[in-house]
Amino acid sequence: MIRPTGLAVLLSGRGSNFRAIHAAVQKGRIPVPVLAVVSNRADAEGLERASALGVPVFALDDRDFPSRKAHEQELIRVVQEAGADLVILAGYMRRLSPYFVTQFPSRIVNIHPSLLPSFPGVKAQEQALKHGVKISGCTVHLVNEQLDAGPIVLQRVVDVRDDDSVESLSSRILAQEHEAFVEALARLSGGYRVEGRQVVFAMPESSSLG
Repeated sequence: MIRPTGLAVLLSGRGSNFRAIHAAVQKGRIPVPVLAVVSNRADAEGLERASALGVPVFALDDRDFPSRKAHEQELIRVVQEAGADLVILAGYMRRLSPYFVTQFPSRIVNIHPSLLPSFPGVKAQEQALKHGVKISGCTVHLVNEQLDAGPIVLQRVVDVRDDDSVESLSSRILAQEHEAFVEALARLSGGYRVEGRQVVFAMPESSSLG
């Protein structure tokens, strides 16, 4: 059974999902602290916002490292020295290598703006609209070595409207992402294990949220 004790949040942009997670930690909905916020972009707005909230921040710009492995080795060091044992990808726009993933088996959590396994990879909302689906949404999942293919933790559904654009659909999905991430981390924080592709929680669903 995996029982997380500290979160490391990785981001590349504004950090809206981080802010939702941090607010939930402050309210006790997620009973595990955010110990570090790390970005692969030194100018990421999310770093400034995290620093203002008193969370330790680390700018590890991947362009400053000679190789992907060198960058990820430093990222691993920062996460481990912060004491975090659950890595949260909150808008982290750099794909992690199998080398990184194997350092945190079943301990990396990502959110994707589609109902996986449909529409993995980039531009998921555009893929959904082009395919003509009637529902979309977001998926919180554990990360493995394959792209957007790890065990699913939680999903939220969003209706696709006839007049939707990529922007309007993305906006509604993002609002659900904030809630889905919080709910998923609240449940994972109580303990979980992975059986094949199934994430099994220690706590029943009704008791996972305050």
